[in-house]
Amino acid sequence: MLRTGAALGFTVVALDRRGYGASAPYPDAMQRPEQRVALAYGTVDKILGSKPRGAGLFLLAHSAGCELAVRMTVDEKAEDAGLLGLELAGTGLQYADAASEILKTATATQRPVGLRDLLWQPAHLYPAEVLSGITNSSTGALYEATMVKDWARQDFPALAAQLRVPVQFSVAEHERVWRSDRAALADIAAMFTASPRFVINEQVGAGHNLSLSVDAAAYHLKVLSFVEECVTARERASAEAELEAG
Repeated sequence: MLRTGAALGFTVVALDRRGYGASAPYPDAMQRPEQRVALAYGTVDKILGSKPRGAGLFLLAHSAGCELAVRMTVDEKAEDAGLLGLELAGTGLQYADAASEILKTATATQRPVGLRDLLWQPAHLYPAEVLSGITNSSTGALYEATMVKDWARQDFPALAAQLRVPVQFSVAEHERVWRSDRAALADIAAMFTASPRFVINEQVGAGHNLSLSVDAAAYHLKVLSFVEECVTARERASAEAELEAG
């Protein structure tokens, strides 16, 4: 994604989810959602510095990262950042039956047995070097136990209704964590009542981790195409507003 985006003229910033990477030693600084949002926006500002911001900011998130991106989208800082739109993937409202059983064994300090198969099967959909390089940590960020518990049943529906930017929701053909049948996707679409545009992208030949699959390039190009659509929609709206004002 980084290489493809840069080659097509995008500035792409990849952040570790709060509580991982360099932020892992500071759990008290990200326990509350508003702390994580402020840290993410602050990190983007720090990285970009005085560089041009182009047409605006677009957020792409996957799996547990969707919680942070959705909160960033509804935060007051989104307007200052010129937020164009949002891409969500690897999340949902209801766990698949097999995933629900496996995730019941999860604790704040131990990931459940069987999680690897949920995330990385069917194996033929991932390059061999990706599968051989996977390391599943036994623990995650401390705040995630509560976040995961409340996301689908409470926070996602409440926050989705507040989103006022275009949204693309991508679902992998072989998603094993979340329900992605027609009824489930209809329920998800119905949440985004304030969004000017909601698009479902069904990504064929992909498992849960779309960005690491053998068809990752196809997925990334679809995301970047949606970004372009958000840019032109913003420009068109601005031009129409100027005409009306004139």
